[in-house]
Amino acid sequence: MASEMTFSGEALNARTFTRPGEALEAVPGLIVTQHSGEGKANQYFLRGYNLDHGTDLAIYVDDVPVNMRTHAHGQGYADLNWLIPETIGAMDVRKGPYFADEGDFASVGSIHIGLIDSTAKRLAQVTVGSFGYRRLLGMDSAKVGDGSLLVAGELGTYNGPWVNPDDVKKLNGLVRYSQGTATDGVSVTGMAYANRWNSTDQVPQRAITSGFLNRFGAEDPSDGGNTNRFALSGRVAQSDDAGSWKANAYVVKSQLDLFNNFTYFLSDPVLGDQFHQHDDRLMAGANFSRTLDSSFAGLPMQTTFGLQSRYDAIDLALSNTFQRSFLSNIRSDKVGEGSVGIYAENTVRWTDWLRTTVGWRGDYYNADVTSLFNSNNSGYVDASLGSPKFRMVLGPFNQTEFFLGAGYGMHSNDARGATTTEDPSDPTTKLLPSPLLVRTRGAEVGVRSRIIPGLDSSFSLFILDQDSEILFSGDAGDTEATRASRRYGFEWTNHYRPRSWIDIDADLAMTYARFRGYDFDQADVYASLAGYPQAQIGNAPGNYIPNAPPMVASAGITLGEKTGWFGGLRWRYLASSPLTEDYAFRSSATSIFNGRLGYRADNGWRIQLDVLNLLNARANQITYAYGSMLKTDTLYNLCYPVQVAPSAVCRNGVTDYVLHPVEPLAFRVTIAGQF
Repeated sequence: MASEMTFSGEALNARTFTRPGEALEAVPGLIVTQHSGEGKANQYFLRGYNLDHGTDLAIYVDDVPVNMRTHAHGQGYADLNWLIPETIGAMDVRKGPYFADEGDFASVGSIHIGLIDSTAKRLAQVTVGSFGYRRLLGMDSAKVGDGSLLVAGELGTYNGPWVNPDDVKKLNGLVRYSQGTATDGVSVTGMAYANRWNSTDQVPQRAITSGFLNRFGAEDPSDGGNTNRFALSGRVAQSDDAGSWKANAYVVKSQLDLFNNFTYFLSDPVLGDQFHQHDDRLMAGANFSRTLDSSFAGLPMQTTFGLQSRYDAIDLALSNTFQRSFLSNIRSDKVGEGSVGIYAENTVRWTDWLRTTVGWRGDYYNADVTSLFNSNNSGYVDASLGSPKFRMVLGPFNQTEFFLGAGYGMHSNDARGATTTEDPSDPTTKLLPSPLLVRTRGAEVGVRSRIIPGLDSSFSLFILDQDSEILFSGDAGDTEATRASRRYGFEWTNHYRPRSWIDIDADLAMTYARFRGYDFDQADVYASLAGYPQAQIGNAPGNYIPNAPPMVASAGITLGEKTGWFGGLRWRYLASSPLTEDYAFRSSATSIFNGRLGYRADNGWRIQLDVLNLLNARANQITYAYGSMLKTDTLYNLCYPVQVAPSAVCRNGVTDYVLHPVEPLAFRVTIAGQF
């Protein structure tokens, strides 16, 4: 496909980024931000989606899934803070639901990160920077038997520009043994990671403009969290006369404790609205695929069959807290969620300029939810979906290829939502369970050309429909299933290398995103206020998708050879986006420049200066719009004279922009030596 591409680890590390997850911004059209502390998963934007922490972007590292389903903080939670960028060997990118081996969370795209097996020399590196940034990295490999043993370790601290320092303390390690190659070899990888931090969550704009809070201040300085992750995985691949096969297995033990307060004093006018989300899970899985090379009517043909399985044993808890101290339980659950996916894909090369791929995927999910405080929210649920896939490539014609893709995909919803029938905060309020699996449908046409020497340029048009959108819920700090949606748009990607020491890239992505149909309760109000007749309710205001960016752009230039002076400049742009379904609130555009300048000596030493937010832009990492309550609000004094909310207006609070600012101009100096 025109939107299918591979990046080397060297190219990724030549970029300037603030945190490990931003290495993924090499993907055209992808924006990676952080709205709350340096130990929390990043926030992702791609193809007109606010993917929150990974709802429809499947991420894998060494074939181990990163996305966490039925997660305490958000469906598809994909934390990459444990990734050591220097250990990345390559990153493979796909977009759209056209690939049979891609399952849950891959509707918008998938990213597969491969790790290096060895280093030519041992590496020692230290980085110091603004706002208390410190990072130590060590990496080395050695021959052991017929293979290679790689060891890498990382230690980091960071305060950030916040009035309440992040006080990040991060420890990370990797051990990997490998033999052979990715197609004929074996590897075993162990990882360990721990992190703890304070976080300055998003704050209301009115608190900043009134002077109640500094732009980098926190309404609740006790917010923050701690997390750990331990993983063991193995991969084996082999080629033979009939084709090839590969298999992998993994086990991941992870834990997250997260303390957030998004609405301040809306629910509890005395102690505040801080809540604790706890996720403790053991995730295990195994995959196998077999590829057969053969012929059909004398034409080259390749067929792949695969089996994928995964099981998550999860302990989940949600409670009210005050300065991280327990106040009351909201809900506590034990969830066992398993899945099996089978797929088959057949590619035939009909001529030198035409090949087609037809595939099918079947997914089966089941979940057993035990709600410890309300048995009415317990239950067993299962679901299955079949997804046909199709791709076609025409060309090359004069170094130009044309692509067509179409297919069905899916994402899973939180298993608790599929069994919940009563509001955990108010059991008298009955709820309709959400589906466990949600259908997506997509299509794409594109072209890629290398007619101009040194220039790789691609253009694609896409459309993607979802039967249910997953959106962030500000009052719960969670994601929830909502209405069906449609997105269509284009991506234009360019990579130009006119000389060995000059590397230029420029990307533009534009998307039109809307809900399909309407929310009956909300649309009735809109229609009556706007004077729409009943037949036109579906066209009434209210179909904008919050935080769906209509445009993303980026550009960069990297200069330098293997030794001597090197540098780079990068720009990324996130356009103004709707924040509410009626478009009454919309975010400001974000435009950020990062730069790098350095020198590599012949003896393996390197010194570099990274400049983040080069122009000191006063921009926001993320902006929302929802109701909250501050003690300085006039409405607070009207609503809570005796700490009792007298009306629905009080319960909804003050609707306002709620934002998390981009860090100001910052410098980081790195000194590294290879021995």
